[in-house]
Amino acid sequence: MKIVTLIAGILALLLLLASGPLYQAEMLGLMNAFLAMRIALIVGAVAIILALIQVIFMRKTISWPVTGIAVLCAAVAIFMPLSMMNKAKSVPPIHDITTDLVNPPKFVAILALRADAPNPAEYQGEEVASQQREAYPELQTQKYQQTTEQVFDAALVAVKNMGLEVVSSDKTLGLIEAYDTTTFFGFVDDVVIRIQSDGQMTMLDARSKSRVGMSDIGKNAERLNTLIAGVAKNLS
Repeated sequence: MKIVTLIAGILALLLLLASGPLYQAEMLGLMNAFLAMRIALIVGAVAIILALIQVIFMRKTISWPVTGIAVLCAAVAIFMPLSMMNKAKSVPPIHDITTDLVNPPKFVAILALRADAPNPAEYQGEEVASQQREAYPELQTQKYQQTTEQVFDAALVAVKNMGLEVVSSDKTLGLIEAYDTTTFFGFVDDVVIRIQSDGQMTMLDARSKSRVGMSDIGKNAERLNTLIAGVAKNLS
């Protein structure tokens, strides 16, 4: 049984680790990649159960190193999908987040890169805004005492520090457009930052939108919060 347990644990981990790269290589569709993660979770659970059976009923013949490796592999294969599922349940199923729910910044230079994206570049309106308002009330227009040029420079540095790929930065228009690529699945999320003055203060609005998928599992909101924190740090 120890060999079966080890095989199950390793297989679960391999299924998990392969799901993202196979999707990036376009060898698996998104739904099949998610299915592979679910199968990894199930196989990992089987490995854990087999390990428990050995610990409880077969202690005299158990190989602790082999069982330990199997359990470790299975635990990783179980933890990641469960973590994603729990996160998905805790946030609304939206993928377009902005600090300005009335007049969100619009993508311009990045539109060409989104031409084939399943998710349209246009903002979907109050249906999305109401869900964001409840889930991420902290995301609002940022106001600064510094000039638009200073805020623009701070925002551009923050974007680069976050590892985003800058597509366009126009200080005259006060627009920065960039995109971020997630590590595991290679999902691409687009970001646009709008900086303008109301005559007294400088206002910064930002928007982050996924190209694919219904739910971003909170990633876009997390990105905007990181951006806002980075701008504040650069201006301090």
